[in-house]
Amino acid sequence: MMRYARTAMLGMAALGLPVLAAAQDGKVMVATYIDDNAETFGEIAQEIWDLAELGYLETESSALLQATLREAGFRIESGVAGIPTAFVASWSNGDGPIVGILAEYDALPGITQDRSPIRSPIAGKPRGHACGHHLFGTGSTAAAIATKRWMEATGQGGEIRLFGTPAEEGGAGKVYMVRAGLFDDVDVMLHWHPSGRNDAGARSTLSNKSAKFRFTGISAHAAGAPERGRSALDGVEAMNNMVNMMREHVPQESRIHYVITYGGAAPNVVPDFAEVFYYVRHPDPEHVKTIFERVAKAAEGAALGTGTTMEYEVIHGLYNMLPNVTLQEAMHANLERVGGVFYDDEELRFAELIHRTFPADAPPLESAAQIQPFSVTEEGSGGSTDVADVSWMVPTAGMNAATWVPGSSAHSWQAISAGGTTIGEKGMIVAAKTLAMTAIDLFTRPDLIAAATAEHARRIPEGWVYEPLLGDRDPPLDYRKPAGPGGG
Repeated sequence: MMRYARTAMLGMAALGLPVLAAAQDGKVMVATYIDDNAETFGEIAQEIWDLAELGYLETESSALLQATLREAGFRIESGVAGIPTAFVASWSNGDGPIVGILAEYDALPGITQDRSPIRSPIAGKPRGHACGHHLFGTGSTAAAIATKRWMEATGQGGEIRLFGTPAEEGGAGKVYMVRAGLFDDVDVMLHWHPSGRNDAGARSTLSNKSAKFRFTGISAHAAGAPERGRSALDGVEAMNNMVNMMREHVPQESRIHYVITYGGAAPNVVPDFAEVFYYVRHPDPEHVKTIFERVAKAAEGAALGTGTTMEYEVIHGLYNMLPNVTLQEAMHANLERVGGVFYDDEELRFAELIHRTFPADAPPLESAAQIQPFSVTEEGSGGSTDVADVSWMVPTAGMNAATWVPGSSAHSWQAISAGGTTIGEKGMIVAAKTLAMTAIDLFTRPDLIAAATAEHARRIPEGWVYEPLLGDRDPPLDYRKPAGPGGG
């Protein structure tokens, strides 16, 4: 497969079309650098794909990105916000705006796939980059380095700052970084995410709060002395039953889902420990709070009814994304300039095989080359992200790039597969160029930052004070630890 292809914009520059403005020249410069080093950045992304490290355990992935940035001249602060795998990489050139870029690199548990267009789990590796964060972290790193090189070459004042943010998948790494004040002096924040399409519209997300509910009972022989036992699993199942009945009586935009992480070890032993992991989502954080409280009450009732005891640990809590139309319009313009993803023959054959696994109404393969029309969606839907908490503190813009075969769902084996090939790398390069070009706009257009800041201020409710939904707990560095007796 062809690893990368230069954008149409660079072809125009090569033909000698006018690029007289400093920003225009800068955009050609950063795109050229990213293209010239696309293979290197692709290799970094694929190394992180191979590692597939889970949230707060991304030791090697974080170290690799830090080493890449350090070699490029960035100053690195590691282990920030009490998180060993979190870091801040910065390069300053005197007075000017501070522009931040977010980078993620955690994988997901419970799903695995090799670099194949047919279902092919990797034995002994129950985790994978089903959300493409290996591409996210590497693409953001490429954008930060390209922007730094442009600032250095032109003498542009200001600071480019990359935030290495662990455990987006349920660990809320960015929330702890927000709480630690790491974004307080940043003027604008940029981010992106892998997808099956290219899109820079302005939209919100669902607020989300999660917890692990742990029940403790009394063990006994399930046949010889069942009357002596009190089943912790009964407590979990009773809770789940009550929450499932509660679904009829919550706002229709709500989402509640759970997984039993531990239910016992043997059928003939009444389990004295069981654990269930819950997510509660809604577009409005206030609704999330009240629904979560009802879920917790259901857990208390389940323990009372089954003769067990219960305690729960909040794992993460996220706000809804605060859109910024001003910034998104600028990012959309740069995405249109960069263009979409074009498959070579080998990539097309690979994509066609994956596309056959989708419903008949899946988007066509050629949509990977298209840029979606600009749109604004104020009410959150779909998934959740800890980028949202950042967006309430700093004007924030993001985009999606077609790193997956059109029609792919995040958290699927198809996403892992394509993300491990040049299809994923090409989408990553689209994102890296778009981020770097948008950063140039921010550094060279004070009016853009001023307008984005004013819009951000208008969207914040009067008198609002940031209170993390996860409270004052420490980062749950062991939240991916397998559950078992004793909790955790």
